[in-house]
Amino acid sequence: MELTVEHRGAVQFEMKTRGHTVVSDQPAENGGSDEGMTPPEFLLAALGSCAAYYAVEYLKTRKLASAGTRVVVSAEKAKNPARLDNFQVRVQVPVTLTTEQQQGIQRAIEKCVVHNTLTHSPKISTEVVSETSILEAGAIVNQ
Repeated sequence: MELTVEHRGAVQFEMKTRGHTVVSDQPAENGGSDEGMTPPEFLLAALGSCAAYYAVEYLKTRKLASAGTRVVVSAEKAKNPARLDNFQVRVQVPVTLTTEQQQGIQRAIEKCVVHNTLTHSPKISTEVVSETSILEAGAIVNQ
């Protein structure tokens, strides 16, 4: 998977992948125009939409109603280091479920790749490349 993020000005960024584009921005009190979700909100959106996908798939495979399934995700801001913590995912389904079905949908949701990424600390590497480095790399390739 790969996604590209480009600065659009002020505190606004455009993310592109597979022909799709979304905008990240900040609220006015953080110097933004509030024209898109903040990065932490995108994280909640990723977790919620992933959980919703698995919940709906569970319901569909059991021929249970899935239209109207809703997922509400919340988290608290934590410090030292700054991060989100205490995520809560509430899945609301449009049908009455047995205890067994509730447990089944719970297991299905826990297969979500975003859920598993957050519950199993991922490795993250960061590399900063300046324009000079890019030009030098291009000169080496072009020789």
